[in-house]
Amino acid sequence: MKLNSTIAAVVTGGASGLGAATVRALAGRGVRVAIFDRNAELGSALADQVGGTFCEVDIASEDSVDAAFAKARAAQGQERILVNCAGIGGAIKTVSRDRVTGEIRPYPMDVFNRVIQVNLIGTFRCITTSAAGMMTLDPLDASDERGVMVMTASVAAEDGQIGQVAYSASKGGIVAMTLPIARDLMNDGIRINTILPGIFNTPLMKSAPDNVLHALATAIPFPKRLGDPAEYAQLALSMIENSYFNGEDVRLDGAFRMGPR
Repeated sequence: MKLNSTIAAVVTGGASGLGAATVRALAGRGVRVAIFDRNAELGSALADQVGGTFCEVDIASEDSVDAAFAKARAAQGQERILVNCAGIGGAIKTVSRDRVTGEIRPYPMDVFNRVIQVNLIGTFRCITTSAAGMMTLDPLDASDERGVMVMTASVAAEDGQIGQVAYSASKGGIVAMTLPIARDLMNDGIRINTILPGIFNTPLMKSAPDNVLHALATAIPFPKRLGDPAEYAQLALSMIENSYFNGEDVRLDGAFRMGPR
């Protein structure tokens, strides 16, 4: 897909981190970008910077997602690009034992459900809503391409650590549905790919102590540093622009493989 001012995009989780870098990269190519996020302060400020549209949204809510897409499309037209970066984390073991009392506690299912609802079901909710809109568009060129989507999983989908059972399950689900979705949409000219980021220098990571960040960086084979969100955005743009890129799950991690802890 050729990126220019005739193209509209939606980036979920676009107010900060990987999403914000992608918003800037797309806007830098002239694309009209709608930022979906719960953080109205950051999202509105970034939208002002890039001339985009901010939509406050909780991707776990169908009504909220529907309203956000309606607002984005009214402002900039039907999107041909969807980049899904919205997600949540957390660390709880399958069964926990209190170090003081010895009490054994099963995993709180409301927490597990929330992670799945946001990361997996919320991602798919945006996919199916966006794809339905893309299918109403005329193809861009002789290849019959109508649109392209980029999803964000995590290296935890393949080597999740202790306490990451819910997070890994949600991100593994994104990986597992990439190819079936590509096949579902193949006759409609819509592509989809997934990025599995490793450890990136996002606002969440910046809050960690310097010694923790240093230890993480030195554990990466090469280059020995945390990933730059702009590098995620660069890969996302490559997936969007290369029309033969479809149905793939790609790690972006400096050859890092996470250990148990």
